[in-house]
Amino acid sequence: MPVLLSARLRELGLELPSPAPPIGSYVPVVIEGNLAWISGQIAMLEGRPLHPGLVGAAVDPATARDLARRAALQALGALAAALGNVDRIQRIVRLGVYVAVAPGFDRPHEVANGASDLLRELFGEERRPARASFGVSVLPLGAPVEVEMTAAVG
Repeated sequence: MPVLLSARLRELGLELPSPAPPIGSYVPVVIEGNLAWISGQIAMLEGRPLHPGLVGAAVDPATARDLARRAALQALGALAAALGNVDRIQRIVRLGVYVAVAPGFDRPHEVANGASDLLRELFGEERRPARASFGVSVLPLGAPVEVEMTAAVG
């Protein structure tokens, strides 16, 4: 039986952030049956994106990878708040990572590893999600990274 997510977060010394209020006309999480869709999350501090700009220009790939990790934690925080209990999260089945890239930056998949690696640490190698990573020209508020997820919940 898998380790409860609350216990794994404690083991890793991680804390899920409180969900950020939506900055548009959408809901942070939709739950239907045993699946939950978590809207795109960007790493924010006091209502502003951390390290705005394009990856490969104003934002270096290592910083962007950390932002993907932070955005993944925010997504899990939003899901936990919607469920009322973090231990209802069974696994992430799909991860989408959008990276605002400077012309010529062709490694959004490496940035996405920040989110993927976090999920592997939390859920284990055998429960890694399917993933898509995208290089895009712009993201909301000038954020360099946005993460969205689909989760299996109990």
